[in-house]
This record gives sequence, structure tokens and C-alpha cells, in this order.
Amino acid sequence: MTKNIGLIDRLLRAVVGIALVAWALTSGPGWAWIGVVPLLTSAVSFCPAYALLGIRTCPTPRT
Repeated sequence: MTKNIGLIDRLLRAVVGIALVAWALTSGPGWAWIGVVPLLTSAVSFCPAYALLGIRTCPTPRT
């Protein structure tokens, strides 16, 4: 897996994921557990949807 998520994107995904999971834990709606997905993609710096669409938010490696 090649990284395709940059630092700012990772931070935003982590914040949104934490907020959604916290909401789910505090008697929020069941769909709030979807916050696990942005947390996982943030942790591994790879988004399958970005890969399918050809999107990269991380800087290209210098050669």
C-alpha cells in the first residue's frame, strides 16, 4: 500500500473519527460508528476510495 493521505488530511480524519466514535459511545445514533473508518484510514495513511479515484493528498516523494 502506497500512502495517499497527507498530514492535514490525516489530522482531519482523526478528529472527525474521534468525534463520531465519542458521539456513538455517549448514546448517539448507531451510524456514528462509521467514525471508525476515518480513524483507520488515518492510522494507515491509505484511503481505498482515493486509490480508486486517483487522488493523493500527500506530497510526492522527491527523486
